[in-house]
Amino acid sequence: MCTLEKRGNIYILTLTGDDEHRLNPTLLDSITAALHRIRSETTTTPSALITTAHGKYFSNGYDLAWSQSDPNRHILMSSKLRSLVRDLISLPMPTIAAVTGHASAAGFILAQAHDYVLMRKDRGFIYMSELDIKLVVPNWFLKLLKNKIGSPAALRDVVLRAEKVTAEVAVAKGIIYSAHDSAEETVAAAVRVAEELVKRKWDGEVYGRNRRVLYGDVLPALECDETVEDVKRANIGPSRL
Repeated sequence: MCTLEKRGNIYILTLTGDDEHRLNPTLLDSITAALHRIRSETTTTPSALITTAHGKYFSNGYDLAWSQSDPNRHILMSSKLRSLVRDLISLPMPTIAAVTGHASAAGFILAQAHDYVLMRKDRGFIYMSELDIKLVVPNWFLKLLKNKIGSPAALRDVVLRAEKVTAEVAVAKGIIYSAHDSAEETVAAAVRVAEELVKRKWDGEVYGRNRRVLYGDVLPALECDETVEDVKRANIGPSRL
């Protein structure tokens, strides 16, 4: 489901395979296990994390086909993604998402949970699909997006127009950090950013604590467990995914 490689002081977490990298419990558990391994290996040596993916998709969001038969399955996915985002926010090192394919809905949220988002510009887009598939955006998604997207107009277009934002447009709107010519160049650029950050020799624990302060209004929202009634209210129409 995912691999973890260490190059010097840089960890590279890759979602493997050519599928859509749907965020079902199996994949979420695999990513979380990788983050726990990183945390267990972290010493006082400055480090950085890059998350990327193989294939056409970075992640196409929750596995709605798996969850649609039982609201409790959606609750389980939500709980595991919120736990994963908490782990990313508390990770004692800079984090970089190298988005080499489409990142939609919860997949877009996974990317935005990193400190820096880099995208390829020859293919792929970031996209909050909820409006198009008749789902209500979870409150904690919006809390995170408000922290990551400074422009109210850009946030409106992402949430209320369901805009499919390509890399160069995303840079112009301040949604991502940078855009690159190919998947390979996106990952290479992410490595360069990681190397520059590692050279700063910041204390990882201090970095993580400062990030938790930065996301002080996001963390309480991550603690709010969904109920079956919440899922029913959010899922107001048949999904097309």
